[in-house]
Amino acid sequence: MSLFDVLVLIRGAGDLGSGVAYRLFKAGFPVVMTELASPLMVRTTVSYGSAVPYGSVVVEGITAHRATLDEVPARLAEDTIPVLVDPAGETIRRLRPPVVVDARLAKTKLDTTIHDAPLVIALGPGFVAGVDCHAVVETNRGHALGRVIWQGSAEPDTGVPASVNGRGPERVLRAPKSGELVQVANIGDFVKQGEVIARVDDVPIRAAFDGTLRGLLDTPAQVTEGIKIGDLDPRAKREHCFTISDKSLAIGGGVVEAVLSAPQIRRLLQRAFIADLDA
Repeated sequence: MSLFDVLVLIRGAGDLGSGVAYRLFKAGFPVVMTELASPLMVRTTVSYGSAVPYGSVVVEGITAHRATLDEVPARLAEDTIPVLVDPAGETIRRLRPPVVVDARLAKTKLDTTIHDAPLVIALGPGFVAGVDCHAVVETNRGHALGRVIWQGSAEPDTGVPASVNGRGPERVLRAPKSGELVQVANIGDFVKQGEVIARVDDVPIRAAFDGTLRGLLDTPAQVTEGIKIGDLDPRAKREHCFTISDKSLAIGGGVVEAVLSAPQIRRLLQRAFIADLDA
């Protein structure tokens, strides 16, 4: 058994979880991801969770397939990422992975516990390392982004998106009301200030500034008032819409560091190596 035989289960296959999966996969770890039956990710072009509605997706050369538990071994053998619909966490109980990463970014503790695996890693606020999980990786932009926390919590949720090129909260597109969201512009489109990007029923959602539409919920979809439905990028670089972000890669690097440095994973591998020698 080698370090790269350690299975990592990632709960949440949106853009940040996909950045984690990408880093781990590139480092040689087998990765399994779980998602909701109707994912609410807005950066669909860089999310392995897009395999749920479409069957498969390729992000930066790595293929993910929607799969069942029984199909996991075959998908891993193909050197791809299986994505399972599993809102209740049954995959953890069935697969018993040595590493679990909660990448759902709910910003509050859900059902992941420190007892789910020998190493449990959580992204962002809502978890206390040493209590709810073994390690937390900082997700807030700034000096600490991607750092691994072994005791304590990530920075609290500010509720305010970080500024990019001087644009903050207005970067995030939110549903003005509850209803059916219908897409007008496409991810990767350059839109001008005031241009209609989407509609909820008969209410238009307009661009607050000139920029590139980096993310938008797959539509048609039923949304609730205030939910995030899209992301406008003032840097206006179309290629950013189809590549994993700097933030996601930094967080992914933190997860790889946590896995490689965790003593419980080292002990697991040492025991397996000794067992192989004795066999």
